[in-house]
Amino acid sequence: MAQPAIVETVVADLPRRSQRPIDLVHLAKQCLGDENLELEILRLFDKTLATYFGRLKLATSFDELSTNLHAIKGASAGVGATGVAELAKTMEDELRATRPISPERIDDLGVAVEEVHDFIARMLAGTPA
Repeated sequence: MAQPAIVETVVADLPRRSQRPIDLVHLAKQCLGDENLELEILRLFDKTLATYFGRLKLATSFDELSTNLHAIKGASAGVGATGVAELAKTMEDELRATRPISPERIDDLGVAVEEVHDFIARMLAGTPA
């Protein structure tokens, strides 16, 4: 009897989908059900998110802030990290409305980014979230 795939095993032990930082159903659809591709996408997304969030924290100009928020929003939406994508979109809208982005807002995004990072680490390790 074949053992269930790693992702299936982890998913069975995860909280309800609405509580996960990444919508695994969305990710599976994007990857056409290819588990190895899903894991590789998660690895790449984790690095991408860390890179752009690091750049966001150092950004000082409108263009730098806008570019990094847009990259975070797009990458997050693509893999199903809707919480991060929505927060980045809200911050982008605030920035466009000429409202400055406070350090607290960036910290809020940082908390969401860290939740996604931890979730991905557990997924890649094959342990329940």
